[in-house]
Amino acid sequence: MIRPRHFTPNPETALDNAFQTVVDPARAEEVASSAYDEVTRAAERLAAEGVTVHLFDDEDPTRHDSVFPNNWFSTHAGGRVAVYPMYAASRRTERRADIVEMLKAQYRVQDVVDYSGLEHDGQYLEGTGAMVLDHMVRVAYTVRSNRANPIVLERFCTQFGYEPMVFDATEDDGTPIYHTNVLMAIGTSFAMAGLEMIRDERRRAEVAESLAEPGREIIDLTSHQIREFAGNAIELRTPTGRILALSARAAACLTPEQTAVIEDSCRIVRLDVPTIEHAGGSVRCMVAGVHLTRRPVLAPVQPEEAVLGG
Repeated sequence: MIRPRHFTPNPETALDNAFQTVVDPARAEEVASSAYDEVTRAAERLAAEGVTVHLFDDEDPTRHDSVFPNNWFSTHAGGRVAVYPMYAASRRTERRADIVEMLKAQYRVQDVVDYSGLEHDGQYLEGTGAMVLDHMVRVAYTVRSNRANPIVLERFCTQFGYEPMVFDATEDDGTPIYHTNVLMAIGTSFAMAGLEMIRDERRRAEVAESLAEPGREIIDLTSHQIREFAGNAIELRTPTGRILALSARAAACLTPEQTAVIEDSCRIVRLDVPTIEHAGGSVRCMVAGVHLTRRPVLAPVQPEEAVLGG
């Protein structure tokens, strides 16, 4: 997770992110301070639930969206890390070598696959924002958008062993969905998805069937619930079981029946992040998951006792 000192909704990304809201520039310091506190409390709450949290501060005043690290890198079982090309030029400096080096130091990383050079060719794929990855059946669900180039997607899927499932999704007024991870979240025993926003009925049925394939229960979210960020959730493992982390706003819009399905297999952890949601993302966007194997902690070598000869 990234805790920014200078958070503000990014004017450049607002061009195709209809989930963003305008913030009065006169409130810039207040907004930045609130966002910093929200990340701090969210990280503390996740840690209290048993989640290992690596929290990095960001002091750069030009990185408006650095609170959303899942867009520029992802990690994968088997020791692989992917680094992604970003659509908005203002976001490209969010990529941080110190984070990659931390991963190498604390986890077994065999390979870092860097796609960021494709930005020079106008090709973008914004990580697990543009894709929602089903690790169980190896499907990469992807809404068509400026942030998900089909050539980069195909290359990623070939190298990391996923099957791409690409579809169109729009809001009620026809505005395209900008990132797949505001539309759906995949858990172990359930999947939450705004299926009605996939307007092609045949493709909607195919996506629903694929999501349900491992025996998951489908929680069909309304377009209103998607706007409330109910689809922008993430399942995390803890020593005492799985949790579903989502915003307080998202949790409040779920029906009792939907909540019951989630609670059959997860504890719901509500995080209060209303300031950050002004930037068009929520809890899922704030968390870059670690799917790597931790390096063993070696005991310090004890010096041998000196042998005195006589």
